[in-house]
Amino acid sequence: MIRIADLKLPLGREESLLKKRAAKQLHIPVEQITSWRIFKKSLDARKKDRIHYVCVVDVAVDNESKVLAGVKGDKNISKTPDLSYHFPEGKCQMEKRPVVVGFGPAGMFAALLLAQMGLKPIVLERGGDVDSRKEAVDKFWQTGQLDVDNNVQFGEGGAGTFSDGKLTTRIKDPRCRKVLEEFVAAGAPKEILYDSKPHIGTDLLRGVVKEIRQKIISLGGEVRFFSKVTDIFSENGMVTGVEINGKERLDASDVVLALGHSARDTFTMLYEKGFALEQKPFAMGVRIEHPQEMVNVSQYGEAADQLPAADYRLTYTTTKGRGVYTFCMCPGGYVVAAASEEGRLAVNGMSEHARDGQNANSALLVQVFPEDFGSEHPLAGMYFQRELEEKAFQAGGGNYTAPVQTVGSFLQDKENAFGQVRPTYAPKTVFADMKEIFPDFMTEAMAEALPAMGRRLKGFDRDDAVLTAVESRSSSPVRILRGEGGQSLSLTGLYPTGEGAGYAGGIVSAAVDGVVAAEHIFRRHVK
Repeated sequence: MIRIADLKLPLGREESLLKKRAAKQLHIPVEQITSWRIFKKSLDARKKDRIHYVCVVDVAVDNESKVLAGVKGDKNISKTPDLSYHFPEGKCQMEKRPVVVGFGPAGMFAALLLAQMGLKPIVLERGGDVDSRKEAVDKFWQTGQLDVDNNVQFGEGGAGTFSDGKLTTRIKDPRCRKVLEEFVAAGAPKEILYDSKPHIGTDLLRGVVKEIRQKIISLGGEVRFFSKVTDIFSENGMVTGVEINGKERLDASDVVLALGHSARDTFTMLYEKGFALEQKPFAMGVRIEHPQEMVNVSQYGEAADQLPAADYRLTYTTTKGRGVYTFCMCPGGYVVAAASEEGRLAVNGMSEHARDGQNANSALLVQVFPEDFGSEHPLAGMYFQRELEEKAFQAGGGNYTAPVQTVGSFLQDKENAFGQVRPTYAPKTVFADMKEIFPDFMTEAMAEALPAMGRRLKGFDRDDAVLTAVESRSSSPVRILRGEGGQSLSLTGLYPTGEGAGYAGGIVSAAVDGVVAAEHIFRRHVK
């Protein structure tokens, strides 16, 4: 096929005009194009009076070599590259089945690839399958009764299952295409293959992860829920197995450790056993909510009614050099209770595929560095997270009631009173002062950033925007050190992988890290 880049198409007519514009670019009749597909589609809204789509399109034509010769020198036209995934070559012989710890994106794709390679992995997930998990999460949101092993953080699909299902990533790894194609094969919308900001939505993602699980099982893999790894066994510097739920031993010479960023008890176990860990910078803050309609108008102007719910991404560097930024923006979404430990309150954002809720929400995060932790302990960042989560829990008065504050109250000490924006968090909220939860360096950074961000996105700092604390799980506060072949510096055959290991951020990058771990295991046993 032939790839045409930078194809500009007006709103509402992109499908009808695409083939004509492509033919014009190639200097051929429309009839010579036998088929076509969109490879990438993005919205250019920089000039609100001229909002349009920009596409990269692959077309099949008669006499391809002749057509390419006729447009030689056009930088926007090239032969379509081969982006298909190629499995490692060779014959792999393993005496013991590989074990994958954790069934979030990293563990899921490590297990899927191992299964597709014929290695029949065993997956150990501390939480439940997605159906029992949704039941436990719904109960928590309705009553405040938390299941510490089956919640927004733990269970089938990982933390991403209760999110926007956002698939954007900054990494350029060609394996990203493999990940997206597997999602589509499992029931995700086909648009994720070409949308510049793809997302699945929590409602559709639940079905997708179940389908991937069934595929792993159909290929000879095994998925065990409510199976928490409580110890790791080794001999002569090599992993020999894991302990499950404090009582069962499972022998293995290859273990993918895809913990996720919230497995704090497992991080503690690794530290106590002397694993090579180090502190890692991350970010913490609040969720901020606005009317979705306000965001749409601010981003799209008069074209807002013609377009899907708008998103945004804002960054700011304070006068003291600390970064503040929005993260995991959820158009038409909800702020959700995301705690995984008793007496500690954490929040996150979630959207369904339609993104049709009244509010937009995003994390508003402040960079946190190891020097802010107050200790050189490898887990000091984790302790810092816990401290703020405990303060948020106390500020809410217990039972996972979330502390909230309006931006007007936060910035100008105005009385806390809801306006147009009402918090979407459940089970309950209560007004509180964010300055009693966060250290000064964080509240000062947010207070400086909000007006600056309001100048870039009109209404971002409006008085009735709602802040909810505390957004503490944006990424892992610890890195499990690994070296050659992706293996732990502490044990041969142990593969720290994904967000929890400190090497990824987001669904796609974590999934790609899982794919790489599977490739390392295969190559290690090629004879």
